[in-house]
Amino acid sequence: MRENQQTIQGVISVIALICLATGWFNFFSPEINNLLSKRVFYIIIGISFAIQAPFLSNRNFVYPMYAAAGLCIVGAFLPLESRLAGMKTLGLLGGIILSLSNRRQVN
Repeated sequence: MRENQQTIQGVISVIALICLATGWFNFFSPEINNLLSKRVFYIIIGISFAIQAPFLSNRNFVYPMYAAAGLCIVGAFLPLESRLAGMKTLGLLGGIILSLSNRRQVN
């Protein structure tokens, strides 16, 4: 099961990077670029965090990871001009910190 989760995480990560790169390099119209890099990217990252949450070795990080996923997904649906739209970035940073904090130490 762990190997399947890692494979899914890898595929999701590649899709998220493609969405982000699309926005940076302006492959499509400005509307499509913004949709992919400012909305779809965060939704995909939120899904990735939600998939990762039950597999975290530190059980104290499970619910905060779900919260990070929720912030990413909900923030992606808010208007870009909204002051609350920044919650998606907060969710992204929180999820990354939780992921890195959860890494097992190799001795």
